[in-house]
Amino acid sequence: MDQLNRVTKEVNYLDRRTQNSRGILFNGIIGQKGFRISKVVDKGDTFLPLILGKVEETPRGSIIFLNYRLFPGAIFFLAFWSLLLIGFGLFYSFGVINYFNASICFVLALFNYGLALFFFNRQLKSSQKEFHQLINFQMKD
Repeated sequence: MDQLNRVTKEVNYLDRRTQNSRGILFNGIIGQKGFRISKVVDKGDTFLPLILGKVEETPRGSIIFLNYRLFPGAIFFLAFWSLLLIGFGLFYSFGVINYFNASICFVLALFNYGLALFFFNRQLKSSQKEFHQLINFQMKD
């Protein structure tokens, strides 16, 4: 947790002075039993994973439980567009009876979801690599 705390900073996005720090790899909050962080990026990325971690003590060290997810704003927009496209697909399937337009809506909804998964997994690999390099760092005595 000390290593993670050294390379993590809580950022106020309204204050530019808190955003430019050397040696900072993650933005977020570190607590005593867990953390909520994301990788530092130069420009915004909708599909950047939010890393939720819980640390439990054991007799031989610590266990870190990690959960990766989209930020709430990204989940909202993904759900909004998916539900909107599915709604139009249902409207064209049962209301107006235009199966061509219905199929386009359903395909776009699947494409939207698939594209989100692709970009999330791409960012996930990058975040995992950086986080795993950090926790595998051995302190010299």
